[in-house]
Amino acid sequence: MRFLVVDDSATMRRIVVNSLQRVGFNDVVEASDGAEALEKISSVDFVITDWNMPKVSGAELTRAIRSNDETKLMPLIMVTARSVRDDILTAMEAGVDSYVVKPFTPQVLREKIDAVLATRGA
Repeated sequence: MRFLVVDDSATMRRIVVNSLQRVGFNDVVEASDGAEALEKISSVDFVITDWNMPKVSGAELTRAIRSNDETKLMPLIMVTARSVRDDILTAMEAGVDSYVVKPFTPQVLREKIDAVLATRGA
């Protein structure tokens, strides 16, 4: 399974990539914003995105993924510092499968991934 990690912070991308690797997911592609992510989306199986990014936000990226017939069923988790209930609801309405608030542990990320894959029948 190939993951796309989308975050404008190189440090945060590295944290997410390292977390994925620690729980057994080694095939990872990175993007620094939603626009770059959309260019790479056809080569991945699962998206992990931040919310706050330049050009295309995580919520906008999610809506774009969900509105495309080829990617609308792609598993997608938002990993963000935004923890206000309204933000979580907005992300869910945009179409995220799960929501992880920073900081997080690799195990929490693995549990969210497993739960999303279980609901998708993967």
